[in-house]
Amino acid sequence: MLHFLANPPRFLFFTGKGGVGKTSLACAAAVSLADNGRRVLLVSTDPASNVGQVFGCTIGNRITAIPGVPSLGALEIDPQAAAQDYRERTVAPLRVQLAPEAVRRVEEQLSGACTIEVAAFDEFTALLTDPTLDARYDHVIFDTAPTGHTIRLLQLPGAWDEFLDIRPEGASCVGPPGTLGRQHTQYGEAVRVLADGNRTRLVLVSRPQPSALAEAERTRGELAALGLMNQYLVINGYMPETEGADPLAASVRHREQSALASTDLSLAALPQDQIALKPYNIVGTDAVRRFLDDAPADITSPVRVQPATLAASDPWLDELAAPGKGLIILTGKGGVGKTTLAAAVAVELVARGHHVHLTTTDPAAHLHHALPAALPGLTVTRVDPRTETERYRAEALATRGRNLDAAGRARLEEDLRSPCSDELAVFQAFSRLIRESAQHFVVMDTAPTGHTLLLLETTEHYHDWAQRYVKTGLHVRTPMMQLRDPAQTRLLIVTLAETTPVLEAAELQADLRRAGIEPFGWLVNNSVAAAETQSVLLRKRAEQELTQIALIRTRHAQRLAVIPLQPRDPVGAERLRDLLASAARPGLPHKAEPVAVSPG
Repeated sequence: MLHFLANPPRFLFFTGKGGVGKTSLACAAAVSLADNGRRVLLVSTDPASNVGQVFGCTIGNRITAIPGVPSLGALEIDPQAAAQDYRERTVAPLRVQLAPEAVRRVEEQLSGACTIEVAAFDEFTALLTDPTLDARYDHVIFDTAPTGHTIRLLQLPGAWDEFLDIRPEGASCVGPPGTLGRQHTQYGEAVRVLADGNRTRLVLVSRPQPSALAEAERTRGELAALGLMNQYLVINGYMPETEGADPLAASVRHREQSALASTDLSLAALPQDQIALKPYNIVGTDAVRRFLDDAPADITSPVRVQPATLAASDPWLDELAAPGKGLIILTGKGGVGKTTLAAAVAVELVARGHHVHLTTTDPAAHLHHALPAALPGLTVTRVDPRTETERYRAEALATRGRNLDAAGRARLEEDLRSPCSDELAVFQAFSRLIRESAQHFVVMDTAPTGHTLLLLETTEHYHDWAQRYVKTGLHVRTPMMQLRDPAQTRLLIVTLAETTPVLEAAELQADLRRAGIEPFGWLVNNSVAAAETQSVLLRKRAEQELTQIALIRTRHAQRLAVIPLQPRDPVGAERLRDLLASAARPGLPHKAEPVAVSPG
């Protein structure tokens, strides 16, 4: 029996850096408990949930029975649907009390990304505190959003508690005081449930890689500081020793074992399970059931995949560098290698003689792992929400508070303590970076898909506001205008050649197109099909990759580069340049036609 499934409490949380396998583990744990006669509810709080993709069915923002798994229901908290419901519950009572213009102002105040976050958290805490669920389910399993978002959600009750104590009349961006008062009680009870080790277990999921392990340790410490101590560790996807005869597999295994040997002692002391890399994608109920089985994988007759299947690289880097300046954004699902590839693109541009600002908006990013040493011509920064919020508050006090009396300044200070200031602060930093890219290259590594879309939601909301309220004839250049201009912004979608990451990348592309942003191209990272290997396990994975690469090539990407799995960690300027130099480009039609994408 795996440690994290032994004597499970009512609530299990799976959290960790994006792309480490939280969803696979959460789904497998849910199926295992249901197969043993337990009544289980599986909940995803990830803004870019793919639980439905794993089970091959449409779930959405309602409890749905999972086919073939009696006693298992699943729910994906849809932030947009939750926000719409939240707004309607908040505004409906006001329609009989206020004039239409006043109601419209309230609706506008409730249209930002902060409201979306609070609305999703409202549903999340309701599941922790709803007594009616006790009679229906023995266990509730949460597939949480990537780490930074999870920590933010867990800290919200404390943030609102502090804000309500200081300003009992409430915060405009989350509704009137009556709504907040009711949430206040619910949020407090949710924190008590999370901190109760008899009711809640937190499973930290990591890959055997330095950045993922470092993120797991950071999460362990932050959760412990919140009083959440009942923690377990799962190392997912390690290279089994049986593949050690192949040079590439042996190199990967050596890197993984070195990373595990260097694990922080506090993290290593947690109850721990290790799960070997599988030769198949975790898609479909049968694959989910096999995922936790520690028996050797049954691999029969994998095709011999030749790297020559992928043609020589095209000049996509030349096209990317041609403008001499501009914004280059790398986005996609967590764990696909956006940070490493952003660093590689930045290093390549510097090598071509350009000044480059490399930055990240991902709270869990570790740029220093990819670039441990300084490089002339390259500036490396991180958009830290806490730092940006402090800067935003200081600037607001210095400008808006300059001519206020003591009482007015005190009210402004109270308003700036609202957690919603974080949203505005990060948007302000994002806007500064966009403006800076008019002078030189800015290469941006973004947070995982869902959080990037929330940031774009704020950007689009500001754009719409500016278009409505600026004086007629006044020229306003909003950040969204630059994001939509292909001459100024190049957006690269990063993915792996696996079913779920490709589906999520295709959905991301559809969302971007709806916002008027056309991606420049796709990068398929860590491809076994593009590498030299004799490992039977890796060759089987390569066989499955070719199907996904063909799908991207023919249906999704206007430009596509495939980057092989590397025998050595791509750390440092030289190896990062080699990483891009190794990229292959499958033959493409002149233009890929957009297609409708279904999560089912």
